[in-house]
Amino acid sequence: MRLATWNVNSIRQRQGHVERWLARVQPDVLMLQEIKCQTPDFPAHAFEAAGYRCVVVGQKAYNGVAALSRTPAKTIHTTLPGLPADDAQARYIEIDTAGVRVVGIYLPNGNSGGEAGYAYKLAWMGALRARAEALLEDDIPFVILGDYNVAPTDEDYAKGALPATDALVRPTTRASYQALVWLGLTDAIRALHPHGAIYTFWDYQSAAWQRDSGLRIDHALCSPAMAERLTAAMPDKRERGEEQPSDHVPVVFDFA
Repeated sequence: MRLATWNVNSIRQRQGHVERWLARVQPDVLMLQEIKCQTPDFPAHAFEAAGYRCVVVGQKAYNGVAALSRTPAKTIHTTLPGLPADDAQARYIEIDTAGVRVVGIYLPNGNSGGEAGYAYKLAWMGALRARAEALLEDDIPFVILGDYNVAPTDEDYAKGALPATDALVRPTTRASYQALVWLGLTDAIRALHPHGAIYTFWDYQSAAWQRDSGLRIDHALCSPAMAERLTAAMPDKRERGEEQPSDHVPVVFDFA
């Protein structure tokens, strides 16, 4: 089983990128973030023609997530359980496919909106932890993958790429991420590549890509059953060198 995540930073700008990448890599499930369009405007027809069923949670101009699956998929949730009923941000999608619960997330950045914006990030992470705990209690094999907007350790971002006050690296952010891991989840990249600079995002500014001044903020956390099946995990850096790329690259995870 091959799962992948990709923050595409506007599907309308990068539909062609995604179509070409799907043909080349052929994941079973691709979770997209920041599609930046309302659900009816998502180009589902193009991906369906390539053999992928689409589940889309859109939002005008901001956020938005989608699941593309080559195998039959049942939609479980399109909002994160535990959030207020009036939360309108499109950041969560959960499907069942091929006996696995696949969760796609676009976790809040936390740098905008002052302390209220950061508090929303932490509340979102708390609700995600509660959801993961519920899935573990139900003994459901699962993977939570997407743009976490967290660099878990200093090794996960290039020196000088972020200030210590950035919401992606603040101590409370990292503690909230570790709280997820301590439930018994496995960070797929670090399980297979414990050390070293492995980045999934390079800013458009300051020649970050050319200088390899990147961040590792796109992750997959695996339940114990899925961690045992994990065979490969790596970002596809080739995509960042394409014309008009997203600032994130796809990250691919293979399971036996």
